[in-house]
Amino acid sequence: MKILTWNCNGALRKKFGNLSEFNADLYIIQECENPAETKHKEYNDWAENYLWIGDTKNKGIGIFASKNLELRKLNWSNSFKDHNVKHFLPCSVNGTFDLLAVWNHSNNSPTFGYIGQLWKYIQVNKTHLNNSIIIGDLNSNAIWDKWDRWWNHSDVVNELKEIGIESFYHKYRSEEQGKETQPTFFLHRNKEKSYHIDYIFGGREFSNRLKKVEIGEINKWLQISDHLPMICEF
Repeated sequence: MKILTWNCNGALRKKFGNLSEFNADLYIIQECENPAETKHKEYNDWAENYLWIGDTKNKGIGIFASKNLELRKLNWSNSFKDHNVKHFLPCSVNGTFDLLAVWNHSNNSPTFGYIGQLWKYIQVNKTHLNNSIIIGDLNSNAIWDKWDRWWNHSDVVNELKEIGIESFYHKYRSEEQGKETQPTFFLHRNKEKSYHIDYIFGGREFSNRLKKVEIGEINKWLQISDHLPMICEF
């Protein structure tokens, strides 16, 4: 099985063809438009098996699966102490494992933006996560940890580690959080402003079967988006 995550930087209807080189079973795409509300026939045909959520029809997060996979949206809580977090899209894949698609958002929170949103989500859904893959654009890295916060990137990584979930990129490349040698995001597509902010996490059932982790080639993908795709093969 191959699973890919990519922030397409909008207009997936014009870009999805570039993903064919990976031949993945599951594509988790951030900043894509809702296939149900576009008139682009080729995009609709490509997206025949999908789940999607978003604030507007033009920008959300989608899970796109091959025909032989069954996706079932799960009703996990988005509410933490009366504050709704976003964007999180949990689903069951073929009834055999759960997948949590993530696009961390500021959500107009003065303190719990981005990685704070995921921290809150984990607090209310931790019991669901054991047999799961957590995948997407976290908009976060350990280099931005702040000493006076308990919802830092490193805190989230440690909480996941406590329930047996780890980052496949870091396992495969034997690298530490915050010391990644391969970036996934380039601010304003500037190669001098590169960061690693996209991740695929999973439990031991998946990490023990991990075959490889790849990141898209910079010169090709920076022409298409400010993010590079990341793909895991099991």
